[in-house]
Amino acid sequence: MEANFLAVLREHTAGDPMREAVKWTALTRREISQRLASRGTPAGKRVVKQLLQKHGYVKRKARKKLEMGPRHPDRNGQFQNIARLKQEYLDAGQPVLSIDTKKKELLGSFYRQGKLYTQEAIAVFDHDFPSAASGVVFPHGRYDLGRNCAHINLGTSHETSQFACDSLERWWQRQGCVQYPAARQLLLLCDGGGSNSASR
Repeated sequence: MEANFLAVLREHTAGDPMREAVKWTALTRREISQRLASRGTPAGKRVVKQLLQKHGYVKRKARKKLEMGPRHPDRNGQFQNIARLKQEYLDAGQPVLSIDTKKKELLGSFYRQGKLYTQEAIAVFDHDFPSAASGVVFPHGRYDLGRNCAHINLGTSHETSQFACDSLERWWQRQGCVQYPAARQLLLLCDGGGSNSASR
């Protein structure tokens, strides 16, 4: 059975340069069970689960670890400089904010993760088609490292550099100027991409 099990995985990844030492499969346990049955070795989903575990297959997410191109020779120096600046600003009582735009969300009767107390089930659309949405919301967050607190603005236009700047300005007018009345500088820590694109 195990030989057939491994053969099913190799067949599924045929054409893959790593098929001799299969590292992954997109087959479900039911599909593996059906393919084993077609090879004359029927096995239920529970047995398939045991075989997957025995051979080291567990559900995992892809991890962003592969670098595109060679490392810049000053890469570590950049992070050391950021760490130095961050500590200098914090020691001086100046604001240090980590800013980022989170995943956009469709507005409307769409499925959301999580549970809540209700008196009856909440019905939502069976598909998340953008055409059924009444709009889109863009959460733009700021985390204040010195005070260990966060603030989020919700925008309904687009994730743009203008929105990021407006969001930061709103934080300063409503909170920052009160929390940091002696501030003369502001350190922003931003990941690349989206409204934080280096080209903007």
